[in-house]
Amino acid sequence: MKKVFVYGDFNILHPGHLRLLKFAKESGDYLIVGLNSDDVSDKGINQDIRLESIEATSYVDEAFILDTTPLEYIKKSKPDIVVKGKEHESRINDELDILSSYGGKLLFSSGEIAFSSMDLLQREFLSFNNKLQHSHDYLSRHKIEFKKLKNIIDSFSTLKVLVIGDTIVDEYITCEPLGMSQEDPTIVVSPLASNKFIGGGAIVASHAKTLGADVKFISVVGDDENKEYVQKGLENLNIETSLFCDNTRPTTLKQRFRANNKTLLRVNHLKQHSISKDIENEILKDVKNSIDGIDLIIFSDFSYGLLTNKIIKNITKLGIEKNIFMAADSQSSSQIGDISKFKKMTLVTPTEREIRLSLNDFESGLVVLSEKLSKKTDASYIFTTLGAEGIMIYNNPKAKLLTDNIKALGTNIKDVSGAGDSLLTCSAMALSVGANIWQSAYLGSLAAAVQVSRVGNIPIKKDEIFKELD
Repeated sequence: MKKVFVYGDFNILHPGHLRLLKFAKESGDYLIVGLNSDDVSDKGINQDIRLESIEATSYVDEAFILDTTPLEYIKKSKPDIVVKGKEHESRINDELDILSSYGGKLLFSSGEIAFSSMDLLQREFLSFNNKLQHSHDYLSRHKIEFKKLKNIIDSFSTLKVLVIGDTIVDEYITCEPLGMSQEDPTIVVSPLASNKFIGGGAIVASHAKTLGADVKFISVVGDDENKEYVQKGLENLNIETSLFCDNTRPTTLKQRFRANNKTLLRVNHLKQHSISKDIENEILKDVKNSIDGIDLIIFSDFSYGLLTNKIIKNITKLGIEKNIFMAADSQSSSQIGDISKFKKMTLVTPTEREIRLSLNDFESGLVVLSEKLSKKTDASYIFTTLGAEGIMIYNNPKAKLLTDNIKALGTNIKDVSGAGDSLLTCSAMALSVGANIWQSAYLGSLAAAVQVSRVGNIPIKKDEIFKELD
């Protein structure tokens, strides 16, 4: 591992510092920053405050207060590279003799002019600065009170949830747009940062956990580093996990190349063939051993081979026998899913396209589509997601009010990926703790609005929904 060392006062961090740190990080594998102590720096800003700022910078792997001279540290630790600002290149640099004695290098740079701060870009992923527009007509129509919705969310902690579905790792590669190639009409970008997120069924399990439930997650992954990434992420959330390794496929990876908050290109690394009979049987055995005490089963299907007809049929049968709430989603974005293969679910949450594909009906209206899907699958409730138009709710045909609609509640849309997963999870959990269909749909819509307000799949916490209900 090539270690890079940078030192200085680093008082108020500015773009010049960040450019230098970015260059230093790209020059090796591990960036160490030595911060001159208050005994050396007399700029008036406390060393602890300066250290905290440096440690919050995404380029820096390690930072510490430098109590000795930089030369003494370099002689003792022998970093492979020392980086200084360009202004030092024409001066005397005492570090050179020490570095030359063991083969180290001294580099000078003030960073590139075409610079975009990775730390500023990180805000795109981590910030939640949403503005929701509550649907007061809907709330009034169904006599929904925010206090009651909070009580429902608090009840999530009583649930034990089993999630089974395809695991996906979503990677967002943020790029600096450089322009158009002169040789051919191709957009040219330079990658700046990469952020990975747990997706697919794994994010459904994560949402359920951070919303308060006790969760078990069952899935199939490849034997690769993305498996380790998923395993570690789920363990950090204290989710009980059964990841069955299939050497015939990679862990599904979806890469999105983005610039200026827009996705330029998606690249999917995956295999879509069905799992083997041996893995199928192992999964069913695991489910049978785990089913006692389960309150809710969620199927998260991306049609990548995990949820075979045998697995769906057998788990559904167990769910019915144990009187367990069941919910399902079968996505058809870049792949072809079939929501109608899930029978007798309490809740299904397809998009309009997914219903039309499953019924081979591209002409009927939404209500007729829901009626057809209800008859074909015997689902209790159907929430059809309509993007910017929100969701259409289809109630049990025996109910007094058959349908209703909730407009999209979010006004600060950054990334629509993952909206359906958050709707499915929160709505299904609400139904499981006794909420009615209208309350469940509204809570699911709130969760979706929180999700689309930031980039990437970040597990939704109940406090975030509470904030919108305050």
